[in-house]
Amino acid sequence: MRARVLEVKRIEDHRGFFGRIWCQNELRQQGLKSEIAQANVGFSLKRGTLRGLHFQAAPHTEVKVVRCTRGSMFDVIVDLRPNSPSYKRWFGIELSADNHKMLYVPEGCAQGYITLEDNTEMYYNTTEFYHPETASGVRFDDPEFGIEWPMAPAVISDQDRSWPDYAGRAAQLKF
Repeated sequence: MRARVLEVKRIEDHRGFFGRIWCQNELRQQGLKSEIAQANVGFSLKRGTLRGLHFQAAPHTEVKVVRCTRGSMFDVIVDLRPNSPSYKRWFGIELSADNHKMLYVPEGCAQGYITLEDNTEMYYNTTEFYHPETASGVRFDDPEFGIEWPMAPAVISDQDRSWPDYAGRAAQLKF
């Protein structure tokens, strides 16, 4: 299963548009997981706020579908699945309130973002409930991944800044 950029199929008229952001049938037809366990929202006051890179390990791996509902953000995923052809590779995309794009994040991938504007809000669905015992992360600047962020973070939590090097713990993680 691969990451996907999902586009809202717009039904437009003089008022604007209507579109579906989650449809179990459409996701299943693409071979994607489609059951929602949680819906979450994150709001960042300042441009340059970095959150992540977060994931849940087995037995609570999760799919996320991420959307920016206000402002804009650069969203990044890193494939942490050792048997995947894209193992340790990253993918980034700008998500914004204006472009209406969403990112489908497969199980076993870490996800994070940096805000490109003040007052940015993101919304995401997950296929698994939050389990603090399997919640973890990788450092945004870990040389193992070489992520090219569009800017240096201005705001970041101590936890996100201090995740240990991935190379030293990769064998311990289970997806």
